[in-house]
Amino acid sequence: MDEASLTAWLMLQAIDGVGDRTLLKLIQAFRSAEATLAATTDELIRAGCSPEMAESIRRGPDPNIRRQIDHQVKIVERLDIQTLTVFDPSYPSRLRAIPDPPPLLYMRGTFTPQDDVAIAIVGGRRATASGRILTEEIAKDLSERGVTIVSGLARGIDAAAHRGAVAGKGRTIAVLGCGIDRTYPSEHQALRRSIESHGVVISELTIGAAPHSHHFPRRNRIISGLSLGVLVSEAATNSGSLITAKLALEQGREVFALPGSVKEEGCRGSNRLIKEGAKLIEGAQDILDEILPQIDARQRAMMQLEALPPRAQATLRQDDLLVYEALCYEARSVDAVIEQTGLSAAQVSATLLSLELSGRIRQLPGQQYIRL
Repeated sequence: MDEASLTAWLMLQAIDGVGDRTLLKLIQAFRSAEATLAATTDELIRAGCSPEMAESIRRGPDPNIRRQIDHQVKIVERLDIQTLTVFDPSYPSRLRAIPDPPPLLYMRGTFTPQDDVAIAIVGGRRATASGRILTEEIAKDLSERGVTIVSGLARGIDAAAHRGAVAGKGRTIAVLGCGIDRTYPSEHQALRRSIESHGVVISELTIGAAPHSHHFPRRNRIISGLSLGVLVSEAATNSGSLITAKLALEQGREVFALPGSVKEEGCRGSNRLIKEGAKLIEGAQDILDEILPQIDARQRAMMQLEALPPRAQATLRQDDLLVYEALCYEARSVDAVIEQTGLSAAQVSATLLSLELSGRIRQLPGQQYIRL
C-alpha cells in the first residue's frame, strides 16, 4: 500500500463511528478508502451510512488526528513496515475467513504459501524449564516437517515455540499486542529479528500502540485465526492462553493441550482443557496426525510427511547410564544426582558435561539439569 492509500485508510479508520465492519463495507462499496473519503453525502447515505456518519466522513478527522496519522505514515515508511489489507490477495486466507478479521495488518517479513499450514503454540509466561524445553522440541519437530509456528512473542512458552521453529529452520509468525514499531517484552529484540528472517511479525494495532492488557485478547483471535489448531502448554486457570483456545473453538480450529503436573498451578488450565475434550499431545506426530486430513495435495507437497523418527540413543557406559537415569524431565540439582548415584562430585560433573555435549541433557540456571 502506498503512502496516499495508507493515509486515506487511517483517516477513514479514525472517524468516530467507523468500526471495522463499517470500514470494510464502505471500502467494498467505493473500491478504496480514497474514493470513500471523496464520496458525496448522498452517495455515503445510499451506501448505508446515517446522515450523521456521512457528514463525519465528509469532514474527515480533526487536524490533530490528521497530524498523528501523517506521523504514523512517516514511521511506516522510515522503518520499511509493510501493510496488508483484508482485500489484498496475499492476505492469509485462513485469517480472512474468521468472523472479525483485522482489516489492516502491519508487518515485518513476508507471508508465504507455506503459512497456510500453521499451528499456534501458546502458554504460560512463567512456564517451567521442562515445559519450555518440551514446547521447543515440539515446535522444532513441526517446523522441520513444514508446519509454520504461530505465537505471541511473550515470555515463557511463546518464546520457546518461536525458538523451536527457528531451530527447525522453518517458518514462524509472531503476533504482537502492541504497535509493530515496538517489541514487547523488550528483551526479545534478538528473537524478533530471528523471526523476521524466518517468517513474519505482525500487528493490527496502530503505530506507537503500547502493550495494554486489553490489546491481548483481541490479538489472540489473530493467533488462532492464522492456524489449523492451537496447542496450549502450561496454562494456569486464568491464563490468556485459554482465551486463545476458546477463540479457536469458535473459529472451528482444533485445540490441543500438553499435559502437565497435577501439582503445578501453572498447568491446571491446560489440564482442564484435556478434561473438557482437547486432544492430549505427547509429541509433534500427534498434531500431524490430526491436521493432515485438513491439508490439501498442494500443501502436502510442500511438507516433509514421513513419520518422525525416534531419537537415536547410543549405548551408554555404566556410570553415564547411572547419571542419565538419575535425571528426569523435571530439573534436578547436581547434589541430588550425587546423592542418588553415590558417585563422587568429580565423576558426576564430568558425566553431566559428556551427556550435555552429546545432546542428551540440558543445563539450566542454578546448576540444574534436565533430561531431553
